[in-house]
Amino acid sequence: MRTIKVLGMTLMSFVTVFSLWGSVVGATSASASEKVRVWIQTDHLDKQGLMKKYGKRWDFREKGFTTDVTRQQFEQLKERKDIQIREVHKVYALGKVSAKATRTSTPSDPTPWGIEAIYNDSSISATNGGAGIRVAVLDTGVYTDHVDLVSNVEQCKDFTAPTGFKNGVCEDKNGHGTHVAGTILANGGADGKGIYGVSPASKLWAYKVLGNSGFGYSDDIANAIRHAADEGKRLGVHVVISMSLGSSAKDSLIADAVTYAYNNGALVVAAAGNDGPNPDTIGYPGGLVDAIAVAALENVQENGNYRVADFSSRGNPNTDGDYVIQERDVEVSAPGRAIESTWKNGGYNTISGTSMATPHISGLAAKIWAENPSWSNGNLRAEIQTRAKNNDINGGLYADTGDDIASGFGFPRVK
Repeated sequence: MRTIKVLGMTLMSFVTVFSLWGSVVGATSASASEKVRVWIQTDHLDKQGLMKKYGKRWDFREKGFTTDVTRQQFEQLKERKDIQIREVHKVYALGKVSAKATRTSTPSDPTPWGIEAIYNDSSISATNGGAGIRVAVLDTGVYTDHVDLVSNVEQCKDFTAPTGFKNGVCEDKNGHGTHVAGTILANGGADGKGIYGVSPASKLWAYKVLGNSGFGYSDDIANAIRHAADEGKRLGVHVVISMSLGSSAKDSLIADAVTYAYNNGALVVAAAGNDGPNPDTIGYPGGLVDAIAVAALENVQENGNYRVADFSSRGNPNTDGDYVIQERDVEVSAPGRAIESTWKNGGYNTISGTSMATPHISGLAAKIWAENPSWSNGNLRAEIQTRAKNNDINGGLYADTGDDIASGFGFPRVK
């Protein structure tokens, strides 16, 4: 059973969320009664009978369905020659981390260094933009009553519930998802004393796809990706899907869902992973062609610009320098070390990881799209790439002039 984690880390402790990356985990010593999430593929008639017998979590139509069975049932089903069955991948948040909407604290800086960097303004005191754009944050949930987020929350859904879906619930007992959401669209709160994200006028779709320990299953994530794209089409709105999560292994359910979302007009942004600094360490879904993979920068100047963090995963050296996005390529980079943002207790926390870099780009995408609402997701992606080329990063291991495996095209900014 493979695992996907969230991409963020504190410098002191580690949570499996592209907290820094997770490993492939195999269930070998479980009891026969232990529940196992499985993906079953068979013909239509068998599918209906199997769903009736074992239950259905998510129906992926011609791709089959997922369900939970006991370890003993799983072993029995593996003996059948008329079906394909496999364990569903686990996915982790990529970041290490050591009431109602009332203010309990204030941030150390309302516009942290990452916000100042992406706005290219060291004296900025508040941010703006993103109106009309929806950002779906697929993560550990969001503390939606946070004073800096509450007015932006439009959807709150749990895809990890035992029933498979629960509307109006997206509780975050981990903190990772709340932190990601804040970097994207925190608005300083009604009193203006809180923290600001990149696009504070955007609307938040908080989709809980990871549990409180920071991991989840690929079928839940794939369904949430498709749901976000479908909601965008239903409502006639632009959607940015932000995923600070990943796995070292490519998962076909998630890969198909990302392509589905991109083909249906959504922009997908995902963490590159925290397995650097060696080459070819990028994870998935960041490594997919239809997702923008984001590397992490730190607040250190080297060769005239910010430096790529050592923990940030590097891309495929065989496609280095071509300015063409292929599988396992880093596309862009953004601030990802020592990022302060909103937290699950209504306060603030500082953590690091490509999980923290990803929401900077998701917020930037929302801000640019709001200013150019007639653009397609392809137009928007091209603009992000152009802005990255205009701010080349050549600090950090394997970073170099132009397109490289560490920083991709560069660091796109507001201006």
